[in-house]
Amino acid sequence: MPPPAGVKSSTDCSCGRNHFTCAVSAFGECTCIPAQWQCDGDNDCGDHSDEDGCMLPTCSPLDFHCDNGKCIRRSWVCDGDNDCEDDSDEQDCPPRECEEDEFSCQNGYCIRSLWHCDGDNDCGDNSDEQCDMRKCSEKEFRCSDGSCIAEHWFCDGDTDCKDGSDEENCPSDVPATTCSLEEFQCAYGRCILDIYHCDGDDDCGDWSDESDCSSHQPCRSGEFMCNSGLCINAGWRCDGDFDCDDQSDEKNCTTSMCTADQFRCRSGRCVRLSWRCDGEDDCSDNSDEESCENTGSPQCAPDQFLCGNGRCIGQRKLCNGVNDCGDGSDESPHQNCRPRTGEENCNLNNGGCAQKCHMVRGMVQCTCHTGYRLLEDGRSCQDVNECAEEGYCSQGCTNSEGGFQCWCEQGYELRPDKRSCKALGPEPVLLFANRIDIRQVLPHRSEYTLLLNNLENAIALDFHHSKELVFWSDVTLDRIMRANLNGSNVEEVVSTGLESPGGLAIDWIHDKLYWTDSGTSRIEVANLDGTHRKVLLWENLEKPRAIALHPMEGTIYWTDWGNTPRIEYSSMDGSNRRIIADTHLFWPNGLTIDYAGHRMYWVDAKHHVIERADLDGQNRKAVISQGLPHPFAITVFEDSLYWTDWHTKSINSANKFTGKNQEIIRNKLHFPMDIHTLHPQRQPAGNCRGGREKASWLGTCHCLDKFLLFARRMDIRRISFDTEDLSDDVIPLADVRSAVALDWDSKDDYVYWTDVSTDSISRAKWDGSGQEVVVDTSLESPAGLAIDWVTNKLYWTDAGTDWIEVSNTDGTMRTVLIWENLDRPRDIVVDPVGGFMYWTDWGVSPKIERAGMDASSRLVIISSNLTWPNGLAIDYESQRLYWADAGMKTIEYANLDGSERKVLIGSNLPHPFGLTLYGERIYWTDWQAKSIQSADRRTGQARETLQDNLENLMDIHVFHRHRRTVLTACGVNNGGCSHLCLLAPLPKGYSCTCPTGINLQADGKTCSSGMTSFLIFARRTDIRMVSLDIPYFADVVVSVNVTMKNTIAIGVDPQEGKVYWSDSTLRKISRAALDGSHYEDIITTGLLTTDGLAVDAIGRKVYWTDTGTNRIEVGNLDGSMRKVLVWQNLDSPRAIALYHEMGYMYWTDWGENAKLERSGMDGSGRLVLISNNLGWPNGLAVDKAGSQLLWADAHTERIEAADLNGANRHTLLSPVQHPYGLTLLDSYIYWTDWQTRSIHRADKDTGANVILVRANLPGLMDIQAVERTRPLGFNKCSIRNGGCSHLCLPHPAGFSCACPTGIQLKSDEQTCDPSPETYLLFSSRGSIRRISLDTNDHTDVHVPVPELNNVISLDYDSVDGKIYYTDVFLDVIRRADLNGSSMETVIGHGLKTTDGLAVDWVARNLYWTDTGRNTIEVARLDGSCRKVLINNSLDEPRAIAAFPKKGSVQEWEHLGLVSDSEERSVSMGERLTVGLGLISFPCLYRIYWVDAHLDRIESADLNGKLRQVLVSQVSHPFALTQQDRWIYWTDWQTKSIQRVDKYSGRNKETVLANVEGLMDIIVVSPQRQTGANACGVNNGGCTHLCFARVSDFVCACPDEPDGRLCSTVPGMVPPVPETTSVSERSQTSPGRSGSSTTKPHTSLEATEVNGIERASSHPCCSFSGEGLHVSYIIGGLLSVLVILLFIAALIIYRHKKSKFTDSGLGNLTYSNPSYRTSTQEVKIETIPKPTLYNQLCYKKEAGHDHCYTKEKIKIVEGICLLSGDESEWDDVKQIRSSRGGILRDHVCMKTDTVSIQASSGSLDDTETEQLLQEEQSECSSVNTAAATPERRGSLPDTGWKHQCKPSTESEV
Repeated sequence: MPPPAGVKSSTDCSCGRNHFTCAVSAFGECTCIPAQWQCDGDNDCGDHSDEDGCMLPTCSPLDFHCDNGKCIRRSWVCDGDNDCEDDSDEQDCPPRECEEDEFSCQNGYCIRSLWHCDGDNDCGDNSDEQCDMRKCSEKEFRCSDGSCIAEHWFCDGDTDCKDGSDEENCPSDVPATTCSLEEFQCAYGRCILDIYHCDGDDDCGDWSDESDCSSHQPCRSGEFMCNSGLCINAGWRCDGDFDCDDQSDEKNCTTSMCTADQFRCRSGRCVRLSWRCDGEDDCSDNSDEESCENTGSPQCAPDQFLCGNGRCIGQRKLCNGVNDCGDGSDESPHQNCRPRTGEENCNLNNGGCAQKCHMVRGMVQCTCHTGYRLLEDGRSCQDVNECAEEGYCSQGCTNSEGGFQCWCEQGYELRPDKRSCKALGPEPVLLFANRIDIRQVLPHRSEYTLLLNNLENAIALDFHHSKELVFWSDVTLDRIMRANLNGSNVEEVVSTGLESPGGLAIDWIHDKLYWTDSGTSRIEVANLDGTHRKVLLWENLEKPRAIALHPMEGTIYWTDWGNTPRIEYSSMDGSNRRIIADTHLFWPNGLTIDYAGHRMYWVDAKHHVIERADLDGQNRKAVISQGLPHPFAITVFEDSLYWTDWHTKSINSANKFTGKNQEIIRNKLHFPMDIHTLHPQRQPAGNCRGGREKASWLGTCHCLDKFLLFARRMDIRRISFDTEDLSDDVIPLADVRSAVALDWDSKDDYVYWTDVSTDSISRAKWDGSGQEVVVDTSLESPAGLAIDWVTNKLYWTDAGTDWIEVSNTDGTMRTVLIWENLDRPRDIVVDPVGGFMYWTDWGVSPKIERAGMDASSRLVIISSNLTWPNGLAIDYESQRLYWADAGMKTIEYANLDGSERKVLIGSNLPHPFGLTLYGERIYWTDWQAKSIQSADRRTGQARETLQDNLENLMDIHVFHRHRRTVLTACGVNNGGCSHLCLLAPLPKGYSCTCPTGINLQADGKTCSSGMTSFLIFARRTDIRMVSLDIPYFADVVVSVNVTMKNTIAIGVDPQEGKVYWSDSTLRKISRAALDGSHYEDIITTGLLTTDGLAVDAIGRKVYWTDTGTNRIEVGNLDGSMRKVLVWQNLDSPRAIALYHEMGYMYWTDWGENAKLERSGMDGSGRLVLISNNLGWPNGLAVDKAGSQLLWADAHTERIEAADLNGANRHTLLSPVQHPYGLTLLDSYIYWTDWQTRSIHRADKDTGANVILVRANLPGLMDIQAVERTRPLGFNKCSIRNGGCSHLCLPHPAGFSCACPTGIQLKSDEQTCDPSPETYLLFSSRGSIRRISLDTNDHTDVHVPVPELNNVISLDYDSVDGKIYYTDVFLDVIRRADLNGSSMETVIGHGLKTTDGLAVDWVARNLYWTDTGRNTIEVARLDGSCRKVLINNSLDEPRAIAAFPKKGSVQEWEHLGLVSDSEERSVSMGERLTVGLGLISFPCLYRIYWVDAHLDRIESADLNGKLRQVLVSQVSHPFALTQQDRWIYWTDWQTKSIQRVDKYSGRNKETVLANVEGLMDIIVVSPQRQTGANACGVNNGGCTHLCFARVSDFVCACPDEPDGRLCSTVPGMVPPVPETTSVSERSQTSPGRSGSSTTKPHTSLEATEVNGIERASSHPCCSFSGEGLHVSYIIGGLLSVLVILLFIAALIIYRHKKSKFTDSGLGNLTYSNPSYRTSTQEVKIETIPKPTLYNQLCYKKEAGHDHCYTKEKIKIVEGICLLSGDESEWDDVKQIRSSRGGILRDHVCMKTDTVSIQASSGSLDDTETEQLLQEEQSECSSVNTAAATPERRGSLPDTGWKHQCKPSTESEV
């Protein structure tokens, strides 16, 4: 059949000569129309292509002619509305006067000022969004597109900027990321959770997590495994849809079967049949759009007429008297056209037209005004209902005659286009879950920020706007969490009873939390804090996913993607449930409600569609059906939809009406999940439509008196008998992993349960409150539980230990009742009435036994026809015992003695487990039937199923309040028992029992005070004891109220009954009483890995070995008087043992050359006993009775013995798998074994009779055997401590006196000084330590100053003996005594970054630099009289030193000074070492400095000449100091303190190694702080501050008055003014103090200029005074001689410069990375310098303005020494003081520009200038690698505030 007239099916679109060719359609078709139809004002082509570019017809005089040809009313012109739809009616309009609170658009519109720069194009021409780019904060990184992201996202492997600029130009040598055990490392280093490995999703971004998945766990039945490892529904295989990410589900397919409502594409893919021939390529191969010409009539455009033959013609050609259709269907008689008279014209009766009349080719053509349409008669007009067109108005629409009016819901406002609505309030934010974090993005901008991170698997999400809370579900942790919207206060809301919470919704009106769980197939609700939880819907739910609420309507909506996918809704109380969509659904994932539009939207990931419908499910329509690979979640705001897509890892948006204007908001995300629009209009205020009744039902709960209680492994639930539906509620409990046994106590409303995963017994109130662990130690598989409600006892069975135990209900006074002949005991019940307990045993010989509740009268009552006897229950009324047997598949009963056994139920019992009785019913759980059932307890009939489809059902009980009351002897004074009173059968009635390990005394009622003979061992996280006083081995935890992390070594003091232990993670040694009381830490500093510990109970000392520091130390039992005994030639010392009587200590060393050594207990007489055939010698013990030494070697797998001198070595036991701890008692040795996780025993002489003491003890470490009744030996130091003032230590020949570490013993060999005389004092962020230089061990001793966070600078005041330090974490300056006491804050406010500190010990002043405020300040040592000395021309001043002997203050930015008063040298380092020595004659000094970039230490004179390399290859020094012939420095990279000979640079030594965060270092010595000046006596007569200068001093006043009158005249107190007005007082500011007098030092102004900024005019080595001393004159002559010699040396030096320097020595180069960051981040590079570095740095060029330009100044990074031109010097100083000026443009530094300034009386400006002029070509430069000014704001030179967690091997 040929195509309709005018339509050509060929793609060849050339029409005939008298025809016009229309534009090609979307189907590849072209249309031909008669040529005269072109430009006739009629849409004949259907796409207006025949009217494009035509001279448009004229409109009537009453109308306005739009540019697009449309005619509108002239009154609509310039009314602010776009009536022409091309905005031509609003062009060239006079500017409209906008109101004060409005913004004037460029197109003349007026919008609200609040809409300006809010990200929305409200004007229509985007003129309201022409805004300056927002400035990023210091903690943000600016992307190339101007957006801001978190700074730590820069170069993190994730593309966070939309343009990817955050991952460009990243350093290639980024240290490799170390992932944890629970993480998988992607190819490029990123860490993801291991559960994402081989899950089929590209979580890494490079698919590296989905490679090599062949060994991955196979898919379940009914699933198909993709090649990538992803599991999909098997029904999706070969369905034509690519469900696998690698498309492997569609490979090797034959033909796919499509359903009746689907169309099969050529590729085999199935698409909806309705998509066939809809003009869109849904098949991706266009096969659904082929051969569509016969599928139906073509659709004409709205302004066209459909002819009878299928042809489309323009509407104006209707009834024009011409057969335009060709079949006459456009004319009479088909259209009832009125006959034409031939005399018609528009002047006569308007041509018969109702509205507009036009003459076209001599005939009347009627048209209508805008808002009307022409009727079929061609004359009449009818109003157009614009409101019928969807999306014409955003929200509300009211039609009127010839027009319409759009309106908005409350909370919205009509935009200037009068059609769309804008939400009032803040800018909308898209909040979305990203699995590992929750982020927020602004949809109209590129702003992208992090809200919460370090999450496991965040899926569902919602928020509560008014309470500023965000809620999310985690399907890995099975938790629902919440936090504040600012990311703070993260807390769990629901933590139990969840399996896969995939949907979340907040009722913001009634403050309720709703969620779906596809694992439990439930919808639940609770309060916002998780309380009053209730299962809302559970029937006919399969896999509920998304959930949305409409609180104003009182309804909830949810999707279910089970076997019958559907969308449902119900009332908010679960009633009125109804299905609103159940066709054409497969994976209905996301769901959202448009509250303003009264519609719902959802996504279907399988059908790749976004659909919408009314809230009742009517008017369903697809909005977007293309370009949706895997949509997951959706939200709506204003006129836009936003959705996440798993496949594209993106957030997208589109118009909610048309699906057009699709845009990618954000892509390259990790794994976008749920999404919501954070805006108050998404949670509008309102009330529940039916009042509050329906929503407030959850608010209160009544007390339950009777309910069924059952365990389901991961949760514990209850079913109230008071409700008809018997629905179960989850008791909100935390950390329930594998609950098995249950019981209850109605007296305190407690529920008890056992957990075989955590091996614990816990309890909580029946409503979940008051949860606590009762027993959590020495349990292996607690399978049965019973409550004695009469005496408040807790009984339980343990199938792992094969014990039955009892304790009080709070877990105290625990003891083992039965430990013999048990084989996997299971359930247990007690009968307080009869005094018996009953239990089942399902071992090799299954049986049911009974015994008295005190373990007496034990008897087997049932032993035949049993397989798996599980649940037990007692019927007190009929005196029967019921049990369930899962092997026999029966429920039986018998009398309490086992007689009259009968089967109650013997059929349809697949696997009964729990059993209980209540009333006339028996209840049980069944594993296989997955149900809870009941029956008549007497007959077994009337069976009912209470709940089904419940996995992992365990124990069951009925909670009620009618348990029998029993009077017993234990109820009166506890039966007279000191500890436990247990019931027993009559006539005995009861018996007394003691806690485990303690014997009952002869009176039968009282227990001993404790264990006398026992083993005590460490198990990393606890310490346990095994009593040797009782006939069985049971371990008891020493209940120390402290958290142990890694307890290794252990020792016992039997005299005081205390246990000592070391914790290598907490790095401390602690002690406590054997009952756990009196806990205290005795050693908390200077420990790394304390592997060995021994208590000398006789000498009252504790010894320990440290594998990390390679030391053996000793101290008193309280940790005092600590001393290093052995520190040389140790390589991993471990076990240590003592023999006080002989004066020996023994230790093992398992380093590279393993050995066993001995020395005196004072460290003397060291001797290697055994050094061959040793591997890992771990345990060590001394057999005093047998005079032998025993040790355990884990490498050789032996326990060996030898004589005490190492002879007669022999093997006791071999092989032993991995022995660690070793001890002996009497004739036995005991050892712990890592491999077997057990404690073993054997004969100590033969190694025979090996038995297992305790098993299943992971983490076993050291062990000691103790016999407290054994007498101690003789103490050699018992008489007056041996006459020693401090330590008295035994040795074989007697004893010796010793001093604490670092202190030398005096010549009397008995007494010690209180502290070292000379020592190093250094800071390491969180500590201040000292190293004595009086002794050779160089051991660091912590100064116990409290509350240290980030200590940087140090100084010491020898007068008061106090340490002064800066803490940049707290921004304070503090001081403390050397013993750590009397810590006080000196300066506690007004500080930002206090880098440098200096003590003037003479004038009692404290100087400091503040990098953050660019100031140098001073105050008295107590913090009073604070004054700013310098606050201009400073750019981050750092180090500072005071030299009070000559009254000078030296301040070096970024550089450090050290003075040597003996050798008169100055060392320059990376940091200034404060207050070390004096620089009294600077002209005779030399300068030492470290170059952290060139890795060397150099020296020169003060003029920078005679430069020499002292030490090369220094890693990264930080601070320097000097003492005697040594230069000491701290090194960041090697984490050590090192020293070299200051003369030769040789003899380099490491003083202290392996110290994190090393900072400042100084020397404290009696020779350091000496000298005097005028301020040293009576403060110079000054009232406040006294500043000494070279020859005189000045007085000064503080910046802030302190209430005391201040005078700048020494010895003079100014008179009190009688009246002083406020204005008069203000004239004398802190910076100016009165008028100057004739004395040069009385003016504060002079003080500031002469004493600080401007140096004295006296020459370097001259002095002023009334007369010159002869020595001064001689000194002056000698100085002249020295200068002449110096000049001569300089000449020689210039000729032989190569002797002192190399090619790289042309500049003082220095790299100063931020020391606010972790030491792990120190990056050192060596960059070759260009020749420009050796040239003159500043080159002045002639210019009329004498100004410097970028071309005129040649600057390489850093400081440059200048020429002698005074103007040039001034210009450079001006440039130097301008941050961000010319200097910054050239410097390109990550750290800041280095400057050297002096504020003293030693050099004035002229002399400084002369000094600089002497070396015009020399340039000191600072090189900072790869930093730019643009990155300065985002990478500041700060890093102290937040310490990074170290990740070194030693830390691990």
